This record gives sequence, structure tokens and C-alpha cells, in this order.
Amino acid sequence: MSKPLTIGDLKALARRRVPKMFFDYADSGSWTEGTYRANETDFSGIKLRQRVLVDMTDRSLKSEMIGQPVAMPVALAPTGLTGMQHADGEMLAAKAAEEFGVPFTLSTMSICSIEDVASVTSKPFWFQLYVMKDRAFIESLIDRAKKAGCSALVVTADLQILGQRHKDLRNGLSAPPKFTPKHIWQMATRPQWCLDMARTKRHGFGNIVGHAKNVSDLSSLSVWTAEQFDPRLSWADIAWIKERWNGKLIIKGILDEEDARAAADTGADAIIVSNHGGRQLDGAPSSISMLPKIVEAVGDRIEVHLDGGIRSGQDVLKAVALGAKGTYIGRPFLYGLGAMGRQGVELALTIIAKEMDITMALCGKRDIKAVDRSVIAHCPY
Repeated sequence: MSKPLTIGDLKALARRRVPKMFFDYADSGSWTEGTYRANETDFSGIKLRQRVLVDMTDRSLKSEMIGQPVAMPVALAPTGLTGMQHADGEMLAAKAAEEFGVPFTLSTMSICSIEDVASVTSKPFWFQLYVMKDRAFIESLIDRAKKAGCSALVVTADLQILGQRHKDLRNGLSAPPKFTPKHIWQMATRPQWCLDMARTKRHGFGNIVGHAKNVSDLSSLSVWTAEQFDPRLSWADIAWIKERWNGKLIIKGILDEEDARAAADTGADAIIVSNHGGRQLDGAPSSISMLPKIVEAVGDRIEVHLDGGIRSGQDVLKAVALGAKGTYIGRPFLYGLGAMGRQGVELALTIIAKEMDITMALCGKRDIKAVDRSVIAHCPY
């Protein structure tokens, strides 16, 4: 393939280079995958106003998310098993994000640890926290993120129990991979991936194994998460986490106006409108369809971000126009990482930025901070 021009091109390349079980982990949803598909397709129902004979020079995508300057209103979303898309994946993606000038968010369920990412970056990154039953371990994770200089804590609220993801169950997903005939075949047909993995020691869950009590390996991710993620998580826990963290706090996984108002009551700095990429409640509405309602529900009480379904710079522009102060890309950067390593992440960000810049200009705007609902010709939401 010639140089990829779209996120779809990166996806096709990643599919050929990443073993099926790990590609499927990134590229799947729960149950029927209806919500996963809607996240992406619902953007197409939003139509933009084409404007002409306006000054399109000196354009800028620079913005802020929770008071931090960003090159464009985009952050890399927290994604589990990133280091299985490409060896040392979280470290490579964090360096690419830092170079580009956008936030990188490290998942609790990452392959590279908090300390690994801190060792290769010079600017603060964000850390995403899953709340587990072992509160001492959660305190330890928060303290490690503080020590690493993380500038924001992203608490995921929509994974108290694990949605059923058929592809992961059929693939027998684990990290490191199990050496069954099926898995050996998948890896053998991806020789470059295997060579890269052979050069790194990071094959397990770096934030968990050796840190959580009595956890020496996570051969079954689904069993462990079912046992450890806390189904009793409540708004009272957010207050406890906020006090322990004492820094910028973002709550991820808000998809309902009532929950959005409750999140604003906590004093958090931002919420992320998200359905976990369609990987939790199948049949839930898409993130973009709920964004305008949630923005209206909270007003200026809390900053509103959006995660889910973004595959282009046009999608980012539409989200900003509907009130999002920031957006997150998960699968697009994972496709880039799987396809081309750090260079692929940089390319994914470049593609998003170029598409956003051109679209903004054709809508008659020169500054992303001036983009609002006036650029929308039609929105069904």
C-alpha cells in the first residue's frame, strides 16, 4: 500500500500486521456490536454548512482541555492492551502524542506501566483509573500516577461489570498470549510483530502484575476483571478518589443527562460522554447523539468531552460544534500503532488534524475556538 491517507487505510494495514486476537480486541464491541457501529455511523447524519468567499488564512486548531494547551482538541484515549498492538505500544504512542502536542491517556490495563511511560516522556501524561475491590491497590495506583507527574486522572465509571464481547471470548484473549495451536498460527503469520515482541520484556499488564496483591499473572483477563472490578462503585467513591488525587479529575463513561448532572455535582473538572466504544451496554445510544443533550444538561458547570466513533477530523469538528471542548481517539491511534508503530500514531494524528483544518476552512472558520453550532446545517440530535 502507498502511504495511508485515511484512518481506514491504517485500519486495513493494522489488520494485516497484528495477530487476529489483538486486532479484534481493538476492533470490536459487545453483543451484537450495534452501539459500536452506531458510534461511527451516527456522525454521518450531521451535515455541515459550506461557506464561500470568506478569509480562510491563518487558521489555528490550538485549544485547551481542562486548562491545558493542546495542538488540537484531541487526546489519545485510554485503551487496554495497547502494547499488544505493537511492542512497547503505550510508550511509543505517548512519545508520538507528546511530539504532536496532544494528551496521552494511559490505561490501568496497559502493557507498559506508569513508570515505563514516564521514563520516555518529558511532559505530563494522563492516567485512567479502573476502580477495583482492593482499595489499597487503588491508592497505590493513584500514588504512582502522582509520582510519575501525571497531570490528570480519568476515572472510568462505566465498567463496574464487563460487557460480553464475543470476539474476545472466542479468541481466548490473554496477555501474554496462550500458546494454543490457534494462537501460535495467528502469531506465526505475523512475523514482524513477533520479532518486535521478542525484543521487549513487556508482555503482561505492567500496572497490575507484581503490584496487585497475589497477582503474578493474568492468564484470563475476563475472569480477573470479573473478580476484581467493583460493582458497588458509587458517587461516594468519586469523592474519595478526588480527595486522594487532589488534582485535575475527569469522569469517563457518562451517557445520561441525570448522570452528567451528578458528575458536575462532584466538582470534577470534566466528563467524557462515552459508551466505552460500544463495548459495554449494547443497544445504548451513540456518544455523538447524546452529546447535545448532556451539554445542555450541565451548561457551564463542567467541561464536556466526547469519546467514541471518531474516524476523521470532520468528526472532531462536528463534536466541537455540538459543544465538546475536547475529543478522544482510541481505535484510530491503535490502527496507526498496529500498522506502523510510533510513525503510525503520528500519521493518525496528522490525518485527523489535516481533515479538521480543511473542513473548518470550508465551513468559513479560521479558529477552532470559534467553531460552534453555526457550522451545522442539519443535526438529528
